Amino acid sequence: MPYRKFNRDNLSVKKLSGRKNKVFIERDSVPETQHPEKITSAGKIIISTTADKIRNARKLGRSRMLTFGAHTIKNGMAPTLIALIKEGWITHLATNGAGIIHDWEFAYQGKSSENVRENVELGQFGIWDDTGFYINLAIVVGAYEGLGYGESVGKMIHFEGLQIPKVSSLYEEAKNTMEANPEVAAAAIDLAGVIQKFDIESGFMKIPHPFKNYSVQEAAYVLNTPFTSHPMFGHDIIYNHPLNHGAAIGRTALNDFMSFTDSVSKLENGVYMSIGSAVMSPMIFEKALSMSQNVAIQRGKHIDNHFMLIVDLAKSDWDWEKDGEPPMDNPAYYLRYCKTFNRMGGEMHYLTADNRDFLLALYQNLSDI
Repeated sequence: MPYRKFNRDNLSVKKLSGRKNKVFIERDSVPETQHPEKITSAGKIIISTTADKIRNARKLGRSRMLTFGAHTIKNGMAPTLIALIKEGWITHLATNGAGIIHDWEFAYQGKSSENVRENVELGQFGIWDDTGFYINLAIVVGAYEGLGYGESVGKMIHFEGLQIPKVSSLYEEAKNTMEANPEVAAAAIDLAGVIQKFDIESGFMKIPHPFKNYSVQEAAYVLNTPFTSHPMFGHDIIYNHPLNHGAAIGRTALNDFMSFTDSVSKLENGVYMSIGSAVMSPMIFEKALSMSQNVAIQRGKHIDNHFMLIVDLAKSDWDWEKDGEPPMDNPAYYLRYCKTFNRMGGEMHYLTADNRDFLLALYQNLSDI
């Protein structure tokens, strides 16, 4: 007998415009020319080395990947991230589900970041109509279109809306493709079900994004630079909304993971940077690298010369490159993400730094500012 399930249709979902926010993108965004404040002498050496590795990887046409937690977006680093992909220094961006949400809320209303303690007490944390409705709908539409999670949201921001098909055409497509391509048929039926349940009109749904120049997702979509999202079920506020659709999340997130893995497969003489991501980045990287090695080995090759820089606020005096994995009685052993990356071969360095200072210093080194 199936477990009992909570019914999200019973939630009182409020408009996003009524939510108090802590971060305002026009006020809090950080220009890419701002001087980094707290980079140590050792940090400057690591950043300079990383910049040289990126220059060489670009010359060789190899992957230059930047993966980050949501605070990189919340901290107003969109201008620097956008500059890095516009100028061709970075070939792949990746974040978690929260990073996608904050970037979208900035583009949509110019502000983000609610008071979690206060809103949980009120039974209102994350239960906002605009964020839940539009992001989830973009993902369901994107799943039908064969897009990735981040790409689906970036496309909505860029075009400031979504193209909603007719229900009749979706069912017709499902009928015609169910045997030859059941995945397409299933995605069409999922979208038709959402359209019917929420009484959504067919045609172009206009969704203004007046602050989209601050959106990393929008810039990545325009530049055709992969910006992938790697969510976990239940981790993000969009799961609170009744429109949230598990199959669509799965389809788009899997597309993004395969795109991420494709970039990892091109990391020989490339660069991988992980900023403020203790779980998502190391977990997806180790699986993607293993798959990439599997295929490389079949071709008589191996990915050995990849450069990895891990950046976080936690302090560590352990030299991971020189001394390898620390013993269990050393606190550094419990920096799980460092331990994971250290097991991935190649060359790994760890830098204790604020994501703002690191990204500013890196970009300015690359661009000779």
